[in-house]
Amino acid sequence: MNVCSAKRLSAAASLSGWLLLSSSVAVAEVPMITAHRGASHDAPENTLAAFRLAWSQGADAIEGDFRLTADGEIVCIHDRDTSRTCGTKLVVAETACDRLRGLDYGRWKADAFAGETCPTLLEVLATVPPGKRIYIELKTGPEIVLPLRRKLTLAAIDQDAVVLIAFEEQTVAACKQHLPGVKAHWLTGFRETAKGSGDWLPTPATIVETVRRCGADGVGMQNRPEVIDTAFVAALRAGGVGEFHVWTVDRPEDARHFVELDAVGITTNRPGFLRAALHAEKTPR
Repeated sequence: MNVCSAKRLSAAASLSGWLLLSSSVAVAEVPMITAHRGASHDAPENTLAAFRLAWSQGADAIEGDFRLTADGEIVCIHDRDTSRTCGTKLVVAETACDRLRGLDYGRWKADAFAGETCPTLLEVLATVPPGKRIYIELKTGPEIVLPLRRKLTLAAIDQDAVVLIAFEEQTVAACKQHLPGVKAHWLTGFRETAKGSGDWLPTPATIVETVRRCGADGVGMQNRPEVIDTAFVAALRAGGVGEFHVWTVDRPEDARHFVELDAVGITTNRPGFLRAALHAEKTPR
């Protein structure tokens, strides 16, 4: 890490120093805590500063969003263009990697992060310590999968440390076709059929059908405690969906709900805070 990056990380840590918890603390009953776009509550999302801060806060895994550039590079950015985080609009799929990386992706969060760029997939993978994991969210269609396979081949990371996630069923299917040894989860949000109806889509049966059809190893679901309950999870498991993770969970009471349902992972913007909160509940008084 260069001096500039070290200063940014130090500044980020000062924003949440009381939240930091050593990754050596083991909480057996708590599922994997995954940092959503890095420690994005405290640092600019999808930047190396956010991912490094997530590791220092004791995250078990990081999650990042990835897109293809016009020249075939894979970069870490959520939106289809750069306007929200950079103030300048460049469409990622229509822009070369070097031009995208010439923008500032950190100043919007705090001056301490000025100069942060959008990292490449290989740069993000290089931050993952031994024994930790990365959730790679693919924000495009199946066209990203073969370039992704090439990048993973180049990276010094075990395939067991990688989970691929996507909302597009076809993208998940392509992942399982071309990267069969890497876990993949299909992602889904929820919508109420009519306001106040209490009926939500997709149903467990629809999730089971989609997971089977695309060959996913599990499902990643939106943080909806009012939808995902004991009966909902039982229906998933009865249909053969053995594992699920939940996003984005920042409140300890929501996290507790999903811990009790045996979620394999909880994705959060606040990994240090959430781990500390759950750990405190497990510590004898």
